[in-house]
Amino acid sequence: MWRWIRRQSFRRHCGAVAASASGLWLAACLYGFAGGGLPNVKTVAILPFENDTPEPALTQEVSDAVRQALEGRLGLRVATEAAADALVRGRVVRYDPDLPIAIQPGQGQVTVTKRKVQLTVDVEIVNQREGTTVWKRQGLSVDGEYDPPQEAQGRKVALQKLVNDIVDGAQSQW
Repeated sequence: MWRWIRRQSFRRHCGAVAASASGLWLAACLYGFAGGGLPNVKTVAILPFENDTPEPALTQEVSDAVRQALEGRLGLRVATEAAADALVRGRVVRYDPDLPIAIQPGQGQVTVTKRKVQLTVDVEIVNQREGTTVWKRQGLSVDGEYDPPQEAQGRKVALQKLVNDIVDGAQSQW
């Protein structure tokens, strides 16, 4: 009888410990996903990306996407170049909006059923307070698939991949 009572007490105790440990683990996970900034960087200036392509809208689209990602995912505040802790600068090196990736043969002709846009940029994040490069990548290439004629959808996918790579790269440095 005493053995049964001790076993039940042990089970209740282990269950409480397991529940507490689970709660702590869950709280730690939730805390970990709350976003993370860069060390010693609270503000950032995103300089307009230079554009070597014939697509003038890319300058604004890339700059806006990077700004939104750094504010939303890293918790940085946008500031003027003179007041910012860090600078983001870059260049859109290449933009191919119409690369075929899937075709369907037809009578006497081929139909492209899937296309992709490809975007290549050089980007650098510099901590101006310390005079160091936080992260730099040349020839960062991303793409976004789309069903013709929805090039804008493919560009949106490519921009999302671009900002993911920039944020992940910046965070990997600390």
